[in-house]
Amino acid sequence: MEIAERAENLRARMADQMQQGVLAFPLTSFTEDGEQVDVEGFTRHIRRHIDTGAAALFVACGTGEFPSLTEDEFRTVVRAAVAEAKGEVPVLAGAGYGWTQARRFAQIAAEEGIEGLLAMPPYLARGSQAGMVEHIRRIAVASPLPLIVYQRDLMALTAASVAELSRLDAVIGLKDGHSNFLELQRMQLATDDTFLWFNGSLTAEMQYRPYAAVGIAPYSSAVQSFLPEVSRAFFLAARDGDQSRMDELLTGFFSPLVEIRDRVPGYAVALVKAGARLRGEQVGPVRAPLVEPNGTDLDDLAALIETGLALVR
Repeated sequence: MEIAERAENLRARMADQMQQGVLAFPLTSFTEDGEQVDVEGFTRHIRRHIDTGAAALFVACGTGEFPSLTEDEFRTVVRAAVAEAKGEVPVLAGAGYGWTQARRFAQIAAEEGIEGLLAMPPYLARGSQAGMVEHIRRIAVASPLPLIVYQRDLMALTAASVAELSRLDAVIGLKDGHSNFLELQRMQLATDDTFLWFNGSLTAEMQYRPYAAVGIAPYSSAVQSFLPEVSRAFFLAARDGDQSRMDELLTGFFSPLVEIRDRVPGYAVALVKAGARLRGEQVGPVRAPLVEPNGTDLDDLAALIETGLALVR
């Protein structure tokens, strides 16, 4: 199948799926010493995402600790995810670092049956607009898979750059982590209405309203990885326009979660993994440089989980 046909198929499928639920970014399960991928624990984690209504799975991405994975571990993770999903939902994988290395991850993902890629921001170097476009272009033209561009941190594109990338056969959308709504409006005006957009800000539920106001309702949910009951409740409230229910969940759960998250760098992933363990999931520790939550923060997280569950009972 040609890349243009694959891209159109995934674009159409994602457009439909994003109306059904949140975009999930599964954790990568490690053994207790952090040395190996725990395939059994990861497979169970994938199944729980599917069974609790995730619209699509983005494995080995930020929440999945992509930077800490070897190529062999990456292959293990994507193989297990594809095998467990069995086509029930779209499965995409991260691909990053420089474009030469990203191509290697893209090839591995294709060999294991992944449907698409999330092109992660380039490692360390801050490039010009021309350089960032060329970085993505070199991944896209050599990739056997369609891809979504992820802009955050060092990757900050302009409307003109996104318009140029959208004309590549492989590029089907953009995940935004900058929350620059003026530029997002310009980007949307510079691309056609088949281009996919989603809110990829940290604890994206907190910014659901401003993104939705500029026409970007789909979002990724880290909370889906440890408290899918609350994640699903917010999605349904947002879909149905239930503003009071959204306020209740934002005030009672999501805003306090952000307060804990912001105490220590890296908690955006480490808290999620700790939360999953508190819920009985076999996901193991985070890998350094991320650190585990300290006793006080873990106690606060445990209490907040109970609050969240009470809100949806």
